[in-house]
Amino acid sequence: MLYIKQLLQEGKTIEGEVTLQGWVRTFRSNRFIALNDGSTIHNLQVVVDFENTPEETLKRITTGAAIEVKGQVVESQGKGQNVELQASEVIILGDSNPEEYPIQPKKHSLEFLRENAHLRVRTNAFGAIMRVRSTLAYAIHKYFQDNGFFYVNTPIITGSDAEGAGEMFRVTTLDAKKPPLNENGEVDYKKDFFGRETNLTVSGQLEGETFAMALGKIYTFGPTFRAENSNTSRHLAEFWMIEPEMAFFDLIDNMNLAEDFIKSVLKYTLEVRRDDIEFLNARFLEEEKSKPQQERSSMSLIEKLEFVIHNDFKRVSYTEAIDILKNCNHNKKKKFQYLIDEWGVDLQSEHERYLVEKHFGCPVILYDYPAKIKAFYMRLNDDGKTVRAMDILFPGIGEIVGGSQREERYEVLKQKIADLGMDEQTLWWYLDLRKFGTATHSGFGLGFERLVLFATGMTNIRDVIPYPRTPQSAEF
Repeated sequence: MLYIKQLLQEGKTIEGEVTLQGWVRTFRSNRFIALNDGSTIHNLQVVVDFENTPEETLKRITTGAAIEVKGQVVESQGKGQNVELQASEVIILGDSNPEEYPIQPKKHSLEFLRENAHLRVRTNAFGAIMRVRSTLAYAIHKYFQDNGFFYVNTPIITGSDAEGAGEMFRVTTLDAKKPPLNENGEVDYKKDFFGRETNLTVSGQLEGETFAMALGKIYTFGPTFRAENSNTSRHLAEFWMIEPEMAFFDLIDNMNLAEDFIKSVLKYTLEVRRDDIEFLNARFLEEEKSKPQQERSSMSLIEKLEFVIHNDFKRVSYTEAIDILKNCNHNKKKKFQYLIDEWGVDLQSEHERYLVEKHFGCPVILYDYPAKIKAFYMRLNDDGKTVRAMDILFPGIGEIVGGSQREERYEVLKQKIADLGMDEQTLWWYLDLRKFGTATHSGFGLGFERLVLFATGMTNIRDVIPYPRTPQSAEF
């Protein structure tokens, strides 16, 4: 059996009868089928010999139907394609009732397609998005494997909160209505499946560090979960994270790796998925037309990708960034929702995007953040108030990467855990790394869906994952 992508690439060099299987996108004039099998954004025109095709078969060639066609590849007489298939036989594999099938050949709203997430990948846009997503995932593994990293599968069920935020999904087998209680009247987790309180992980970083301190360079790439009640276009409750950890890397090494990594995977994906990205580029430009002039992007999707690939990221300290934001007209005229009035505040997406899109006009790496707004594991600087953290900010996205040089000093880390009121007993193994052969080490996390968001030009993160999990939504 042949795939449409292969047929379109090889064209008229294919001789003899071929067999194709796919789904009908459209069927017009009782003669022309637009067939797609998922292998490419492009449909293949199949010309039906309607005089010799049973009328019952013609009636069953409807949008969404699965069919098998046999015939000869010939030069196309129409516009838009070089070759087409002259069908000698059409076999219906699976019917599709046109009165019930929701994905008709017309423009559907993204909200409507989210409600039909089990079928939305059959549209051109979502087919392109998911092929780009697949290629990005491959490019990520390829980059790390080519650069001497080892792939590590860290636990999905964990007893530690890597971020210290407490926004985690609990994992338990205890009776929800009548859980066992201890002598203090609290839930007795000693009687739970794992003998302790456990949750779905928010990050594989801590476990990843243990492997980096033995294997040198490792990465994780897996699902993570956050019970943050954020019903926005940038947040998911279940999402995928890429988290490399490197022994003997300081913050500069970390920034260099992150920048090279992002550029490499985007370059590879743009080359391999050019057809899909060109389709998404056209969609992006069409969507931009509906926006007010002042909100339109100055670059197309492909221009954005090439700009990131071919230009250095600007590196700016948090302190310098605060000065820029504090003194900018946007802040002075109170156009920010969250005004910047003092050093030490946590930057919001609007601030990050201002720095990238308005001030510098390129991706930005911010570093040396205040310790009080960053996680406990980040290395404290000599000033005692900032940590060796770094975030990479992208146009249209804001933060896409967060990382740091990790705190390698036992006593300093132990004190930070105590100051934050965290349970040292749950992190005894993490502290052990600082007792036995400690060394400078670093790492970062990249939210995969945010990378897919950037690469596809989509604006809502729910449209770049097969089945989004968000507050009050777990339909599929």
